[in-house]
Amino acid sequence: MKIPQNDSKKEAPGDGRVAGPASRQTPDAMPGISGRADDSTALALTAPADCGGARLDHVLSGLLPQHSRNRLQGWIRDGRVQVDGKPVSEPKHKLRGGEAIRVEEAVDPLAAAAMAEDIPLAIVYEDEALIVIDKPAGLVVHPAAGNWSGTLLNALLHHAPQLSGVPRAGIVHRLDKDTSGLLVVAKTLAAQTDLVRQLQARTVKRDYQALARGVVERSGTVDAAIGRHPTQRTKMAVVLGGKPARTHYRIVEAFANCTLIECSLETGRTHQIRVHLEHIGHPLVGDPVYGRRLNRVPRGPAFDRQFLHARKLGLVHPVSGKHMVWKSPLPEDMEELLEKLRLDAYLEAEAAVDDEDFDDDHEVEIIYEYGDGDDD
Repeated sequence: MKIPQNDSKKEAPGDGRVAGPASRQTPDAMPGISGRADDSTALALTAPADCGGARLDHVLSGLLPQHSRNRLQGWIRDGRVQVDGKPVSEPKHKLRGGEAIRVEEAVDPLAAAAMAEDIPLAIVYEDEALIVIDKPAGLVVHPAAGNWSGTLLNALLHHAPQLSGVPRAGIVHRLDKDTSGLLVVAKTLAAQTDLVRQLQARTVKRDYQALARGVVERSGTVDAAIGRHPTQRTKMAVVLGGKPARTHYRIVEAFANCTLIECSLETGRTHQIRVHLEHIGHPLVGDPVYGRRLNRVPRGPAFDRQFLHARKLGLVHPVSGKHMVWKSPLPEDMEELLEKLRLDAYLEAEAAVDDEDFDDDHEVEIIYEYGDGDDD
Protein backbone atom coordinates (compact mmCIF):
# COMPACT_ATOMS: atom_id res chain seq x y z
CA MET A 1 0.00 0.00 0.00
CA LYS A 2 1.33 3.41 -0.94
CA ILE A 3 0.67 6.01 1.74
CA PRO A 4 -0.10 9.40 0.17
CA GLN A 5 1.31 12.58 1.60
CA ASN A 6 -1.11 14.79 3.44
CA ASP A 7 -1.05 18.51 4.20
CA SER A 8 -0.88 18.92 7.95
CA LYS A 9 -2.49 21.65 10.01
CA LYS A 10 -0.59 23.29 12.84
CA GLU A 11 -2.31 23.71 16.17
CA ALA A 12 -1.35 25.82 19.18
CA PRO A 13 2.03 25.12 20.83
CA GLY A 14 2.20 21.93 22.83
CA ASP A 15 1.98 21.51 26.55
CA GLY A 16 5.74 21.37 27.15
CA ARG A 17 6.24 17.67 27.72
CA VAL A 18 9.73 16.25 27.51
CA ALA A 19 11.28 16.50 24.06
CA GLY A 20 11.61 13.56 21.72
CA PRO A 21 14.69 11.72 20.46
CA ALA A 22 16.82 14.83 20.12
CA SER A 23 16.49 15.45 23.85
CA ARG A 24 18.33 12.22 24.67
CA GLN A 25 21.65 14.05 24.58
CA THR A 26 21.48 14.45 28.38
CA PRO A 27 19.82 17.89 28.48
CA ASP A 28 20.76 18.43 32.13
CA ALA A 29 24.41 18.53 31.09
CA MET A 30 23.86 21.27 28.52
CA PRO A 31 23.98 24.90 29.59
CA GLY A 32 20.65 26.61 29.11
CA ILE A 33 18.70 23.44 28.34
CA SER A 34 15.85 22.60 30.65
CA GLY A 35 14.94 19.30 29.01
CA ARG A 36 11.46 20.52 28.05
CA ALA A 37 10.24 21.56 24.62
CA ASP A 38 7.82 24.38 25.40
CA ASP A 39 8.07 25.65 21.82
CA SER A 40 6.90 22.39 20.27
CA THR A 41 4.32 22.58 17.47
CA ALA A 42 1.26 20.31 17.22
CA LEU A 43 0.18 18.99 13.82
CA ALA A 44 -3.35 17.79 13.06
CA LEU A 45 -3.38 14.95 10.51
CA THR A 46 -5.85 12.47 9.12
CA ALA A 47 -4.86 8.89 8.36
CA PRO A 48 -5.62 7.98 4.71
CA ALA A 49 -8.80 5.97 4.34
CA ASP A 50 -6.98 3.12 2.58
CA CYS A 51 -4.26 2.61 5.20
CA GLY A 52 -6.15 -0.05 7.18
CA GLY A 53 -3.70 -2.47 8.79
CA ALA A 54 -0.69 -0.19 8.31
CA ARG A 55 1.67 0.67 11.15
CA LEU A 56 1.40 4.11 12.71
CA ASP A 57 5.08 4.96 12.12
CA HIS A 58 4.80 3.95 8.44
CA VAL A 59 1.75 6.13 7.95
CA LEU A 60 3.39 9.09 9.67
CA SER A 61 6.48 8.62 7.51
CA GLY A 62 4.28 9.12 4.45
CA LEU A 63 2.37 12.05 5.93
CA LEU A 64 5.49 13.79 7.25
CA PRO A 65 8.31 12.99 4.76
CA GLN A 66 10.42 15.84 6.14
CA HIS A 67 11.02 13.75 9.28
CA SER A 68 12.96 10.50 9.43
CA ARG A 69 11.20 7.37 10.61
CA ASN A 70 13.57 7.10 13.57
CA ARG A 71 12.57 10.59 14.68
CA LEU A 72 8.86 9.79 14.32
CA GLN A 73 9.26 6.52 16.24
CA GLY A 74 10.93 8.44 19.05
CA TRP A 75 8.08 10.91 19.21
CA ILE A 76 5.58 8.04 19.38
CA ARG A 77 7.46 6.39 22.25
CA ASP A 78 7.70 9.73 24.07
CA GLY A 79 3.92 10.15 24.00
CA ARG A 80 3.88 12.93 21.41
CA VAL A 81 1.38 11.19 19.13
CA GLN A 82 -2.34 10.75 19.72
CA VAL A 83 -4.75 8.74 17.63
CA ASP A 84 -8.41 9.79 17.95
CA GLY A 85 -7.51 11.71 21.10
CA LYS A 86 -5.72 8.85 22.84
CA PRO A 87 -1.93 8.70 23.33
CA VAL A 88 -0.21 5.87 21.47
CA SER A 89 3.28 4.82 22.51
CA GLU A 90 3.90 1.90 20.16
CA PRO A 91 5.23 2.62 16.64
CA LYS A 92 3.77 -0.72 15.45
CA HIS A 93 0.24 0.36 16.39
CA LYS A 94 -2.09 -0.63 13.53
CA LEU A 95 -4.49 1.88 12.03
CA ARG A 96 -7.94 1.31 10.53
CA GLY A 97 -7.89 4.32 8.24
CA GLY A 98 -9.47 7.75 8.66
CA GLU A 99 -8.29 8.33 12.26
CA ALA A 100 -7.46 11.83 13.50
CA ILE A 101 -3.77 11.95 14.40
CA ARG A 102 -2.12 14.64 16.49
CA VAL A 103 1.67 14.95 16.45
CA GLU A 104 3.69 17.26 18.65
CA GLU A 105 6.91 18.13 16.82
CA ALA A 106 9.79 18.31 19.27
CA VAL A 107 12.22 21.18 19.28
CA ASP A 108 15.83 20.02 19.10
CA PRO A 109 17.18 21.14 22.51
CA LEU A 110 20.75 21.31 21.26
CA ALA A 111 19.95 23.76 18.48
CA ALA A 112 17.51 25.67 20.66
CA ALA A 113 20.06 26.20 23.42
CA ALA A 114 23.06 26.94 21.21
CA MET A 115 23.86 30.58 20.65
CA ALA A 116 24.47 31.98 17.20
CA GLU A 117 28.09 33.07 16.89
CA ASP A 118 29.75 35.08 14.14
CA ILE A 119 32.36 32.50 13.16
CA PRO A 120 33.72 32.66 9.59
CA LEU A 121 32.70 29.77 7.37
CA ALA A 122 34.37 28.64 4.14
CA ILE A 123 31.22 28.00 2.11
CA VAL A 124 31.86 26.03 -1.06
CA TYR A 125 28.22 25.89 -2.20
CA GLU A 126 24.85 27.08 -0.96
CA ASP A 127 21.26 27.11 -2.21
CA GLU A 128 17.81 26.89 -0.65
CA ALA A 129 18.34 23.28 0.47
CA LEU A 130 22.06 22.78 1.12
CA ILE A 131 25.23 24.31 2.45
CA VAL A 132 28.56 22.65 1.66
CA ILE A 133 31.34 23.78 3.99
CA ASP A 134 35.10 23.33 3.84
CA LYS A 135 35.74 22.83 7.56
CA PRO A 136 39.14 23.88 8.89
CA ALA A 137 41.06 21.75 11.35
CA GLY A 138 40.38 22.74 14.94
CA LEU A 139 36.67 23.51 14.49
CA VAL A 140 34.37 21.30 16.56
CA VAL A 141 31.15 20.33 14.74
CA HIS A 142 28.69 19.90 17.66
CA PRO A 143 28.59 21.52 21.09
CA ALA A 144 29.56 19.05 23.80
CA ALA A 145 31.29 18.92 27.16
CA GLY A 146 34.24 21.27 26.98
CA ASN A 147 33.05 22.85 23.74
CA TRP A 148 29.72 24.57 24.36
CA SER A 149 30.59 27.44 22.04
CA GLY A 150 32.77 28.18 19.05
CA THR A 151 31.44 25.20 17.10
CA LEU A 152 30.23 24.74 13.56
CA LEU A 153 26.66 24.56 14.88
CA ASN A 154 27.04 28.00 16.49
CA ALA A 155 28.41 29.38 13.23
CA LEU A 156 25.57 27.88 11.21
CA LEU A 157 22.92 29.45 13.45
CA HIS A 158 24.50 32.86 12.80
CA HIS A 159 24.81 32.29 9.06
CA ALA A 160 21.29 30.87 8.61
CA PRO A 161 19.08 31.57 11.68
CA GLN A 162 16.27 29.40 10.29
CA LEU A 163 18.43 26.35 11.06
CA SER A 164 17.33 26.65 14.70
CA GLY A 165 14.18 24.87 13.53
CA VAL A 166 16.08 21.95 12.00
CA PRO A 167 17.46 19.20 14.27
CA ARG A 168 21.18 19.61 14.90
CA ALA A 169 21.02 22.80 12.81
CA GLY A 170 20.90 20.66 9.68
CA ILE A 171 24.12 18.75 10.31
CA VAL A 172 23.82 15.21 8.95
CA HIS A 173 27.38 13.89 9.34
CA ARG A 174 30.48 14.87 11.27
CA LEU A 175 34.19 15.38 10.93
CA ASP A 176 36.54 15.09 13.88
CA LYS A 177 37.80 18.34 15.36
CA ASP A 178 41.23 18.03 13.76
CA THR A 179 40.00 16.60 10.46
CA SER A 180 39.57 19.18 7.73
CA GLY A 181 37.48 19.15 4.57
CA LEU A 182 34.01 18.97 3.09
CA LEU A 183 30.82 18.59 5.07
CA VAL A 184 27.19 19.03 3.93
CA VAL A 185 24.43 20.72 5.95
CA ALA A 186 20.70 20.59 5.20
CA LYS A 187 18.76 23.84 5.40
CA THR A 188 15.30 22.25 5.63
CA LEU A 189 13.76 19.25 7.34
CA ALA A 190 12.93 17.67 3.99
CA ALA A 191 16.51 18.07 2.75
CA GLN A 192 17.88 16.69 6.01
CA THR A 193 15.69 13.60 5.85
CA ASP A 194 16.64 13.01 2.22
CA LEU A 195 20.36 13.31 2.97
CA VAL A 196 20.10 10.99 5.97
CA ARG A 197 18.42 8.41 3.75
CA GLN A 198 21.20 8.76 1.18
CA LEU A 199 23.78 8.21 3.92
CA GLN A 200 21.90 5.16 5.15
CA ALA A 201 21.75 3.81 1.58
CA ARG A 202 25.53 4.42 1.30
CA THR A 203 25.12 6.47 -1.88
CA VAL A 204 26.90 9.58 -0.58
CA LYS A 205 30.45 9.67 -1.97
CA ARG A 206 33.04 10.62 0.67
CA ASP A 207 36.73 10.46 -0.20
CA TYR A 208 39.57 11.40 2.14
CA GLN A 209 43.29 11.86 1.70
CA ALA A 210 45.34 10.42 4.53
CA LEU A 211 49.03 10.04 5.30
CA ALA A 212 49.57 6.61 6.82
CA ARG A 213 52.61 5.60 8.84
CA GLY A 214 54.90 3.05 7.25
CA VAL A 215 54.93 1.72 3.70
CA VAL A 216 51.49 0.51 2.59
CA GLU A 217 52.30 -2.22 0.08
CA ARG A 218 49.00 -2.48 -1.79
CA SER A 219 45.55 -0.95 -2.08
CA GLY A 220 42.67 -2.78 -0.43
CA THR A 221 39.53 -2.77 1.70
CA VAL A 222 39.09 -2.94 5.45
CA ASP A 223 35.82 -4.66 6.37
CA ALA A 224 35.80 -4.71 10.16
CA ALA A 225 33.03 -3.84 12.63
CA ILE A 226 33.63 -0.84 14.89
CA GLY A 227 32.36 -0.23 18.41
CA ARG A 228 33.35 1.39 21.67
CA HIS A 229 36.77 0.32 22.95
CA PRO A 230 36.22 -2.29 25.70
CA THR A 231 38.42 -0.52 28.26
CA GLN A 232 39.13 2.99 26.95
CA ARG A 233 35.62 4.37 26.57
CA THR A 234 36.67 7.55 24.78
CA LYS A 235 38.11 5.48 21.92
CA MET A 236 36.61 3.31 19.22
CA ALA A 237 38.02 -0.04 18.14
CA VAL A 238 37.50 -3.02 15.88
CA VAL A 239 35.35 -5.26 18.09
CA LEU A 240 33.10 -8.27 17.82
CA GLY A 241 29.48 -7.19 17.77
CA GLY A 242 30.32 -3.69 16.58
CA LYS A 243 28.55 -1.85 13.79
CA PRO A 244 29.48 -2.86 10.23
CA ALA A 245 32.18 -0.60 8.79
CA ARG A 246 33.95 -0.69 5.44
CA THR A 247 36.77 1.50 4.16
CA HIS A 248 38.37 1.24 0.72
CA TYR A 249 41.87 2.63 0.30
CA ARG A 250 44.30 3.05 -2.57
CA ILE A 251 47.91 4.16 -2.71
CA VAL A 252 48.51 7.65 -4.10
CA GLU A 253 52.18 8.24 -3.33
CA ALA A 254 54.80 6.33 -1.36
CA PHE A 255 57.59 7.82 0.74
CA ALA A 256 60.40 6.32 2.81
CA ASN A 257 58.47 5.99 6.08
CA CYS A 258 54.86 6.88 5.22
CA THR A 259 52.30 6.53 2.41
CA LEU A 260 49.77 8.98 1.00
CA ILE A 261 46.51 7.10 0.43
CA GLU A 262 42.96 7.90 -0.56
CA CYS A 263 40.18 6.42 1.56
CA SER A 264 36.56 5.98 0.44
CA LEU A 265 33.87 5.34 3.02
CA GLU A 266 30.94 3.00 2.56
CA THR A 267 29.86 3.58 6.15
CA GLY A 268 30.34 6.49 8.51
CA ARG A 269 31.30 5.17 11.93
CA THR A 270 32.96 7.36 14.53
CA HIS A 271 36.72 7.60 13.86
CA GLN A 272 36.29 4.99 11.12
CA ILE A 273 39.37 5.73 9.00
CA ARG A 274 41.58 6.25 12.04
CA VAL A 275 40.46 2.95 13.59
CA HIS A 276 40.69 0.95 10.38
CA LEU A 277 44.17 2.21 9.52
CA GLU A 278 45.38 1.37 13.01
CA HIS A 279 43.79 -2.07 12.58
CA ILE A 280 45.91 -2.83 9.48
CA GLY A 281 49.07 -1.53 11.15
CA HIS A 282 49.29 1.84 9.39
CA PRO A 283 47.81 4.51 11.68
CA LEU A 284 47.61 8.13 10.58
CA VAL A 285 50.65 10.34 10.78
CA GLY A 286 50.11 12.78 13.65
CA ASP A 287 47.20 10.89 15.24
CA PRO A 288 47.45 11.53 19.00
CA VAL A 289 45.07 8.71 19.94
CA TYR A 290 45.25 5.75 17.56
CA GLY A 291 48.45 3.82 16.93
CA ARG A 292 50.56 5.36 19.68
CA ARG A 293 51.74 1.93 20.85
CA LEU A 294 52.56 0.55 17.40
CA ASN A 295 56.29 1.01 17.86
CA ARG A 296 57.14 -1.47 15.10
CA VAL A 297 55.68 0.96 12.54
CA PRO A 298 57.74 4.04 11.58
CA ARG A 299 56.31 7.13 13.22
CA GLY A 300 56.60 9.09 10.01
CA PRO A 301 57.26 12.81 9.80
CA ALA A 302 56.34 15.15 12.64
CA PHE A 303 52.86 16.66 12.25
CA ASP A 304 50.79 18.36 14.94
CA ARG A 305 47.43 16.74 14.08
CA GLN A 306 46.13 13.67 12.30
CA PHE A 307 46.79 13.92 8.57
CA LEU A 308 43.23 13.39 7.33
CA HIS A 309 41.33 15.61 4.90
CA ALA A 310 37.82 15.13 3.45
CA ARG A 311 38.72 16.07 -0.12
CA LYS A 312 35.69 14.94 -2.15
CA LEU A 313 31.94 14.88 -1.50
CA GLY A 314 29.28 13.62 -3.91
CA LEU A 315 25.52 13.27 -3.47
CA VAL A 316 22.15 13.61 -5.17
CA HIS A 317 20.60 17.03 -4.62
CA PRO A 318 17.48 16.51 -2.48
CA VAL A 319 15.42 18.98 -4.53
CA SER A 320 16.70 18.87 -8.12
CA GLY A 321 17.75 15.22 -8.14
CA LYS A 322 21.02 16.11 -9.86
CA HIS A 323 24.27 14.36 -9.00
CA MET A 324 26.64 16.92 -7.51
CA VAL A 325 30.33 16.66 -6.61
CA TRP A 326 32.60 19.05 -4.71
CA LYS A 327 36.37 18.88 -4.17
CA SER A 328 38.62 20.56 -1.63
CA PRO A 329 42.37 21.08 -1.96
CA LEU A 330 44.65 20.00 0.85
CA PRO A 331 45.21 22.63 3.57
CA GLU A 332 48.47 24.52 3.43
CA ASP A 333 50.13 22.66 6.32
CA MET A 334 49.42 19.30 4.71
CA GLU A 335 50.64 20.44 1.30
CA GLU A 336 53.83 21.81 2.85
CA LEU A 337 54.52 18.50 4.56
CA LEU A 338 54.05 16.57 1.31
CA GLU A 339 56.36 18.95 -0.53
CA LYS A 340 59.02 18.42 2.15
CA LEU A 341 58.64 14.64 1.82
CA ARG A 342 58.97 14.88 -1.96
CA LEU A 343 62.06 17.05 -1.64
CA ASP A 344 63.63 14.63 0.84
CA ALA A 345 62.88 11.73 -1.51
CA TYR A 346 64.43 13.60 -4.43
CA LEU A 347 67.58 14.45 -2.49
CA GLU A 348 67.94 10.84 -1.33
CA ALA A 349 67.53 9.62 -4.90
CA GLU A 350 70.11 12.13 -6.14
CA ALA A 351 72.56 11.06 -3.45
CA ALA A 352 72.10 7.43 -4.44
CA VAL A 353 72.74 8.25 -8.11
CA ASP A 354 75.90 10.17 -7.18
CA ASP A 355 77.19 7.16 -5.23
CA GLU A 356 76.55 4.87 -8.20
CA ASP A 357 78.27 7.27 -10.59
CA PHE A 358 81.30 7.43 -8.30
CA ASP A 359 81.58 3.64 -8.21
CA ASP A 360 81.18 3.30 -11.99
CA ASP A 361 83.35 6.16 -13.20
CA HIS A 362 86.35 6.05 -10.89
CA GLU A 363 88.97 3.36 -10.73
CA VAL A 364 90.47 3.21 -7.29
CA GLU A 365 93.97 1.80 -6.86
CA ILE A 366 94.15 -0.25 -3.70
CA ILE A 367 97.62 -0.54 -2.17
CA TYR A 368 98.32 -3.24 0.35
CA GLU A 369 101.28 -2.81 2.64
CA TYR A 370 102.76 -5.64 4.54
CA GLY A 371 105.05 -5.43 7.48
CA ASP A 372 106.23 -2.09 8.79
CA GLY A 373 107.03 -0.64 5.38
CA ASP A 374 110.85 -0.87 5.72
CA ASP A 375 112.87 -1.95 2.74
CA ASP A 376 114.60 -5.27 2.97
